[in-house]
Amino acid sequence: MRFQNIAPLALAAFASAQNTTEGGNITTGGNITTSTNGTVPLANQQLNSFWTLLQQFNLLNSFSSLSNVTVLAPSNNALAALNSSGVALTSELVQALISYHTLNGTILASNINNVTSAFPHTHLTNPAFSNVTGGQVVEAILVNQTAYFFSGLKNNVSATEVNLNFTGGVIHIVDGTLTIPGNLTSTLTNSNLTALAGAATALNLTSTLSNLHDVTIFAPNNDAFQAVGDALANASTTELTSVLGYHVVNNSVLYSADIPEGETVVPAFLGGNITVQNINGSYYVNSAKVVNPDILFSGGVIHVIDRLLNPNNTVAHNATDTASSSTTSQAFAGVTTRASNVPFTSGQATPTSGNNAQSSATTGAAATSTGAANAFQSGAVGAMALFGGIGALVANL
Repeated sequence: MRFQNIAPLALAAFASAQNTTEGGNITTGGNITTSTNGTVPLANQQLNSFWTLLQQFNLLNSFSSLSNVTVLAPSNNALAALNSSGVALTSELVQALISYHTLNGTILASNINNVTSAFPHTHLTNPAFSNVTGGQVVEAILVNQTAYFFSGLKNNVSATEVNLNFTGGVIHIVDGTLTIPGNLTSTLTNSNLTALAGAATALNLTSTLSNLHDVTIFAPNNDAFQAVGDALANASTTELTSVLGYHVVNNSVLYSADIPEGETVVPAFLGGNITVQNINGSYYVNSAKVVNPDILFSGGVIHVIDRLLNPNNTVAHNATDTASSSTTSQAFAGVTTRASNVPFTSGQATPTSGNNAQSSATTGAAATSTGAANAFQSGAVGAMALFGGIGALVANL
């Protein structure tokens, strides 16, 4: 098992979307070893660059007034990597980063467990970056006695020093910078869910879905679309819209940790009910299996599933279900042959590089120590790593 530390790469797309000349690199220096009445544990040299960042962008006063928070403070090396990207850091960008690294509540390392992920909300509530009530979240899990925090595109950082107390709560020093979850289109594209992105575009649903708040999307992977592509080719626009809307739950963000053992029924966006099952930490949505849970995006969460759902056939998973998504989808039981190509992908953008959201992990986040192992094995992240394609979101506002 090799854990992937995500280095902040080029931020050019975000800077271009901002269309501003404000900002610059983190100023070098910033000795913070002197006492400041216990506001932060300044004696820790790993916080020099973090403290300098707060000073440079006039965030020190607001940071010092925080209470009952957990701060994931990037180490000097993590911020040096950000600095070396060469992209101007705007006030809005830095404020969003600091907000996303500030978690609600005082969460000690001992509060994070190795069985079930936690999804604490952060102070990132700016609607330019998040449509999640209470603030965008991170996923926290303990793996081999080390606390890991997942963010956009399932990129992760690990805590290298924990439980540094300050008057506002606690600080954990982390070895990287969190990725602010991107908007729906960029997240689907960078997660290689291009058939779903293309279907939303073809049905003129992209804007509608992107503007929803607090959304759960059960996203069929490209293989699932190809398995029933011939059936979809003969469907009307109304039928396709009904199918696509059946994969969306509005006004309810269902992170895997929120799905109880057993069976839960939730309403779909355009009507009908969806049966969600948690069977010993494996998750099923009707007859589909969740193969990559908890991909965060600006409006909520995406769970990748291995079959397309059908609002006219709501059969749920059971122990005797042996149908394979490589040949058919049980919800479309009459389909026996695969399409020659993945439908709806013509003209769709493709991921610029590999990232953790493209993993085909087969365990739910309740056993994230296993799912995380798959996520960590990806290679270098694409050009918008820090912001998960968030530049497109800002540009479209």
